[in-house]
Amino acid sequence: MKAALATLLIPVATLAIGIQAGHAAPPAKADRPNILLIMADDLGYTDIGSYGSEIATPNLDALADSGVKMTQFYASPFCSPTRAMLMSGTDNHLVGFGDMSELMLPEQRGKPGYEGNLNERVVPMAQVLRDAGYRTLMTGKWHLGVPEQHSPAARGFDQSYALVHGGSSHWSDGAGIVAADPAKPPKAIYRENGKEATLPKDFFSSDFFTSRLIDYIDAGKDTGKPFFAYLAFTAPHWPLHAHDADIAKYEQRYKDGYDKLRRERLERMKKLGLVAADTPVFEGHPLWPKWDSLSEAEKASEAKRMTVYAAMVDNMDQNIGRMLAYLKKTGQLDNTFIFFLSDNGADGNSVYDVARTREWIHKDMDNSIAHIGKSGSYAEYGPGWAQVGSTPFRMFKSFMYEGGIAVPAIAWGPGVQGGKVKSAVAHVTDIAPTLFELAGTKHPGTEYQGKPVLPLRGASMLPLLQGREQLVHGANEAIGWELGGRKALRKGDWKIVSANQPWGTGEWELFNIAQDRSESRNLAAANPQKLGELLVAWRDYVRETGTLEIPNLANRPGYSNGAKYYEDLKYEATLVPRTAKP
Repeated sequence: MKAALATLLIPVATLAIGIQAGHAAPPAKADRPNILLIMADDLGYTDIGSYGSEIATPNLDALADSGVKMTQFYASPFCSPTRAMLMSGTDNHLVGFGDMSELMLPEQRGKPGYEGNLNERVVPMAQVLRDAGYRTLMTGKWHLGVPEQHSPAARGFDQSYALVHGGSSHWSDGAGIVAADPAKPPKAIYRENGKEATLPKDFFSSDFFTSRLIDYIDAGKDTGKPFFAYLAFTAPHWPLHAHDADIAKYEQRYKDGYDKLRRERLERMKKLGLVAADTPVFEGHPLWPKWDSLSEAEKASEAKRMTVYAAMVDNMDQNIGRMLAYLKKTGQLDNTFIFFLSDNGADGNSVYDVARTREWIHKDMDNSIAHIGKSGSYAEYGPGWAQVGSTPFRMFKSFMYEGGIAVPAIAWGPGVQGGKVKSAVAHVTDIAPTLFELAGTKHPGTEYQGKPVLPLRGASMLPLLQGREQLVHGANEAIGWELGGRKALRKGDWKIVSANQPWGTGEWELFNIAQDRSESRNLAAANPQKLGELLVAWRDYVRETGTLEIPNLANRPGYSNGAKYYEDLKYEATLVPRTAKP
């Protein structure tokens, strides 16, 4: 395995020497770069080596070390709203995902901006790039509409093989998430070029999506057109599945538990210069037990879950290396801009808090310790390990604290400075304008093909990535978030957060992120003037985006409010392996 990883790293390491020698000049329009956009699913901020992880991610680390590593890049705290902002360059409340489609309440669904699919007011990124002469290609998770008319094929992609739902088994059994009949495992829907597709028997998500995207790129490499390729991994989103060989690499690594690992990662982050030397670690919510309080069976189940998670991340990196090796071999890597990010923070929520999952998982899936990771299992890894992925931040996916919305982000390629760490605040809506500038094209603005459309809210990061500017957003620009009644807004160094009890105070909290990235010191009472200033910006955000404010909304979804993961762990840790049903 070490030899294989070294082989994959050769093209990247070789190229890094060249780009560090001098690559700051933007590409000429006549030689517009290819674009490779890579998104991980539920990957925590510290889950790759260059951000402090012990997991082997040499290919991503090589990109980070020879490109730009961003330390204050933000997404949404949930999957589909991030993807909607990625494809549109504007706020999720405007484009159809004011909330997760699966979690929308009757008071929300169907309202403007709450359609549950990428609405027709959007000119998607892929469409703009296709109009500019790019071949537009996509494999992996879509999560922006299930029917064919909302598939990637209908929204600007020339070729696509997509999981249209929010998640699925990583093996060929195709077990989905939300079941119409709680007694039967749901089946996920995959579409190739808009039409329903049947997974091959040897399907494993990260391997397949990478191979299929390589095929798409290779089929058109002699057309003379640059490509825009979107590789949207479904890893490491639950259910936790991985190859036996990858699992074996980590089977002894996590037996000391999440409390110790959280501190180990923080120390690595400090050495990497990602956080200040005096940064404290968020110790976790009091509802969650310390590692030493778990039974031996519970510890064994927890350790196995993290082992499989690490194997998934490792395998994803191997596949990124495989893509880089292909591009290098075919002479395309030198002229390819690469941007990598996660769609939200690590996920500490329980799969059982998704409606109608408990019955079919207990009936049809085998979550015994020996079977976790294999086809026929359906496990997640819980808040203890998710808080490791969010180190040193507070909380994780579904929350507006840093642990839910701060994500790793890496840029590499022609025109990008080499070996830089950038602390400028940036946001997922900034990706589309960045790619348009790279491609030498522009978003159509407020009208497209005779119809009114939404303009961009994001800003190009290219001046930052090329070293021409120090900021993407000025100190007086505000970035807002709202999902499921949880809210946040950042303006300059300051941030306000509203989270329902017991996760927050139920009131607005105020933090100085420059001095307290762990959000451990609420300054709302000490600095009412700054709180008032940010609340004015919040009202502006609500008005501009059409955000619906519904009383008590944050307490209503079961998912993201569940606190029974460790009760379910007690049960699953006692399971005896059985023959899993396909």
